[in-house]
Amino acid sequence: MQSDVRVVKAEPWFTEVIARTPLKFGAVVMDAVTYCEVKVTVETQGGAVADGWGGIFLADFWAFPSALVPHEARERAMREITTRFCQAVTWHGGYAHPVDLFHETEQELRAITDGVSRRLNFAEPMPYLGALVCASPVDAALHDAFGIANQIGTYDGYGREFMPYDLGRYLGEAYQGRYIADFIRKQYAPQLPIFHLVGGLDKLRRSEKDDSDPQDGLPVSLDEWVERDSLICLKVKLRGTDLEWDVQRTIEVAKIGREVQARQGKDELYLSADTNEQCDSPDYVIEMLQRIRERDPRTFDQILYIEQPTERDLSARRFDMRPLAKIKPVLVDESLTGLKDFELAMELGWSGIALKSCKCQSAELVLASKAEAEGVPYAIQDLTNPALALIHSVGMAARLNPIKGVEANSRQFFPAASERERRVHPDIFTLRQGMVSTLSLQGYGLGYRMEEMGPRF
Repeated sequence: MQSDVRVVKAEPWFTEVIARTPLKFGAVVMDAVTYCEVKVTVETQGGAVADGWGGIFLADFWAFPSALVPHEARERAMREITTRFCQAVTWHGGYAHPVDLFHETEQELRAITDGVSRRLNFAEPMPYLGALVCASPVDAALHDAFGIANQIGTYDGYGREFMPYDLGRYLGEAYQGRYIADFIRKQYAPQLPIFHLVGGLDKLRRSEKDDSDPQDGLPVSLDEWVERDSLICLKVKLRGTDLEWDVQRTIEVAKIGREVQARQGKDELYLSADTNEQCDSPDYVIEMLQRIRERDPRTFDQILYIEQPTERDLSARRFDMRPLAKIKPVLVDESLTGLKDFELAMELGWSGIALKSCKCQSAELVLASKAEAEGVPYAIQDLTNPALALIHSVGMAARLNPIKGVEANSRQFFPAASERERRVHPDIFTLRQGMVSTLSLQGYGLGYRMEEMGPRF
């Protein structure tokens, strides 16, 4: 098609960002992380040239947790993989739609990742989830550039007018004649509820604060955050290895949310709970939910879903999730890196899936289409996305139909990383009544409005 693009140039930039307060999830604590931005220059088959941008945290803590490979080595590897994937999409040389170009270079991404792991002599190879995180800012920049080059909003480019191949190419003959455009919103949802993250080290009440806490005018404790942002959705990070702590933590978080809402004259609270794979089996969560229901039925009722309670290798022990799913929906997250994972999760009785922009727009929109077609619920999750990464993630959620809303927790842990973007998109980075507004997402591409932000590097 004349709208198809080839990559002329792809450039990554890396910046270390220090956390305002440490973020604990699962068995790790993230207090500093590399933020990567990528600029991609494309040319359409019709001769138009444009630049596009993407960003993401190269969060090895989540994508490649390892007791055998040090954090510094993992982070160095992710920078190299990102750089090499920039070269790979440039060397591809052919014209293609961004979704097709990603899938055509996917095997190269795997080969790059395996090669870097071998060259650095890793005791265990980087998982494909880590590779997807490295590729995601490149993929996002390509989608952004595609829209700008064709003078359309990127999400308007997923139908038969712009895609040479239908979904049958990726999802089988049942999807022949169907396109991503058939399963996404025609316009951005004007606003979205935000899931506020309650990390494992987060303080819950003002009375817990001390001189070690940031003195920057932003909230520290959960009750302060709920009060300032009028939050309605809370995501609770749990241990998965300490049943009584997890039960009490969930109940206390919900109690604080309700207390503050009562003072504000509100009564609308939703919870999700995430152990980040730490549970030895689904039985742990079943017992946790039973105890919560016995001690605080209202908190139990306010839990929307549970995220990835068990190990990410679904085939390792093939847990039957149906008994848990009968109590509360359970979503697969870290395990989900492609279509085969989706199908195995459904076979094993998981309720739904968690999508993330850090797993690549091209891949996630295909999975979202399948989920929509088959009535599988899905959430849009965060990677503590700041800056362009948050704008991208919120935009994705606003063009899909996720459970309730979207995460946006960089405002808690890495607020300084988004100063430039906040000036142009204030209502994406500042909550009102627990919501973000998408009205600032305008223009071609992914709606970043880069020209208003000033020079990047």
